[in-house]
Amino acid sequence: MSELTFEQMLEESLKTIHTGEVVEGTVIDVKPEEIILNIGYKSDGILTRNEYTNEPNVDLTTVAKPGDTMEVKVLKVNDGEGQVILTYKRLAADRGNKRIEEAFNSREVLTAKVAQVLDGGLSVIVDEVRIFIPASLVSDVYEKDLTKYAGQEIQFVISEYNPKRRRYIGDRKQLLVAEKAELQKKLLEHIHVGDVVEGTVKNVTDFGAFIDIGGADGLLHISEMSWGRVENPKKIFKVGDQVKTFIKEITGTKIALSLKFEDANPWKVAETKYAVGNEVTGKVARMTDFGAFIELEPGVDALLHVSQISKEHIEKPSDVLKVGDEVTAKVVDFNSEDKKISLSVKAMFAPEPAEEPKETVKEEDADVVSVDIDAVIAAEAAEEE
Repeated sequence: MSELTFEQMLEESLKTIHTGEVVEGTVIDVKPEEIILNIGYKSDGILTRNEYTNEPNVDLTTVAKPGDTMEVKVLKVNDGEGQVILTYKRLAADRGNKRIEEAFNSREVLTAKVAQVLDGGLSVIVDEVRIFIPASLVSDVYEKDLTKYAGQEIQFVISEYNPKRRRYIGDRKQLLVAEKAELQKKLLEHIHVGDVVEGTVKNVTDFGAFIDIGGADGLLHISEMSWGRVENPKKIFKVGDQVKTFIKEITGTKIALSLKFEDANPWKVAETKYAVGNEVTGKVARMTDFGAFIELEPGVDALLHVSQISKEHIEKPSDVLKVGDEVTAKVVDFNSEDKKISLSVKAMFAPEPAEEPKETVKEEDADVVSVDIDAVIAAEAAEEE
């Protein structure tokens, strides 16, 4: 029997490895872009940064040091240069698949940092498994710009698990919806009509503003934004504004808000300020065919009828007035119940002097001659005889 050479004995003492095999290795050197491991084979194993993690630009010297042991999977036994190429992320992904499957089945809430912001959503990594969260499932409201989520830790559930197609879909929206529903329930249990609440403007539309009052959104309708007239809510509010309002109405889960606080109601003192006979000044707020509405102060309008605009005959108000004109007139009618005030410019002018009455002679101031008509007739008859 021939004796084995030292090289043959050394080679026999080394284990054989196969592609796809999981092996344990010891770190013998670390560079920013690769880790060298002794895996008990005739060649050391090379673990590159791309095969360590899906995270971009990771400095491997921060995650491993010589002497560390780690499990890896053999990707290639020979890369053509006699080197063994290893992968850690694919082994972690295999194990991560199992983790994701369990989370999918149990509806577990996962937490992960946003690794990448894409055009259509967000990408997160859990145990080296890349999970995509579509833009429509990122939030419970439409978000045009998702860049604010870059690098943030977010919570989500797995809504779709398809390992064959490597399709893993996350859903953050349903967590937010469920959380909001719970907060809304608690809020509705202790708020009442008339309560003053503070909130944050979340959205502004042509008809009003939606305000988060701490667990639920309330609608501040355009008609409740001021005692005066509001033409465009977007000129008054913007997203993020802090607003103090009061609850006007609660209908189921719908909350109506108002800024028309009663102590600022201009009609409380209007009866005195705009009593019949008072001269007032205001600006033309809007025009109609039958007259002009004059804003005396925010929340108090008065009608100047076309017949009362001038002493002369006017066909239509726009012949002599336009929106924004300042008008001084006299209050000729005040109806507190219907909150209606009527004005007249015509009444500002003194009435035309009346014609002097013809002089009449009083009986006591004149010489009075009494005539006996019967006697005169009798005398005339006698003469004729």
